[in-house]
Order: sequence, then structure tokens, then C-alpha cells
Amino acid sequence: MSLPERPPATAGMRHLALFVKDLSACEHFYVDLLGMRVEWRPDSENLYLTSGCDNLALHVGPVAEGDSRLDHLGFILRREADVDPWYAFLKAHGVPMDTAPRTHRDGARSFYCRDPEGNRVQMIWHPPIAGACRTGDEAG
Repeated sequence: MSLPERPPATAGMRHLALFVKDLSACEHFYVDLLGMRVEWRPDSENLYLTSGCDNLALHVGPVAEGDSRLDHLGFILRREADVDPWYAFLKAHGVPMDTAPRTHRDGARSFYCRDPEGNRVQMIWHPPIAGACRTGDEAG
């Protein structure tokens, strides 16, 4: 059985999700001090921020002493049509999958897998930033 070809290159790692204890304090730090803006506030325990070509998700969650606050890291895909081919490609290469591709409440489409160290990685098409992200080979 032949493996599928690698889909088009990602637009880079421009999404990060963190577990936080105090969402208000974190919003103040990232918005008021660092200059990010609120992209979406779906509920009282989740906040999505951006500085234009990135996405920082803050999720209220329990974090035990010594545990990582990192929920997952995300690679932005340029087109919604790239999500499923990336899933097939990585799965065919034995990458452990946490989820199948799905469309989220905000219209984004993604899936989660694990890197060799067990870190959760999201491959995501996120409409507000997917088209704005350019890699070095596109800059010109």
C-alpha cells in the first residue's frame, strides 16, 4: 500500500491554547498590556485573542502544581479543503489521532493528533487568519 503525498505546506504555527486560572487577569495581560484584541468570547470560560495573524486561546481549567498549562499547539492551514488530506496523510504515517476532522462552532475545521512526545497538536483551518498568514516562501 502506498502512502499519500504530503498536502500543501501549513501556514505556520500561529495558534496556541493555554489553561488559565484567572481569565480576567490573563485578558488584561494579553489585551491591555501586549496589545492583542478579543476575537471571540464564546462563554465565560473561553477567550480567543489575536494580534492579526495568530490565535491565542485561553481556557479556564484546573492545573495541578507542576502540570503544563499547554493544552495544545496549532498549525494553521490555508484552506478548509486541506484539513482532511492532512488527517489522512498523518494517520497513514502512524501519527496517533485524538479526533477526526470536524467543523467547530466558530466555523473553523480541525483535528487533533499527538507528536512523538505526546504533545497535543491541532491542524486547523481558522477563517479569520488562514488567508492572512504567509510563509517565507510566499513573501516576496
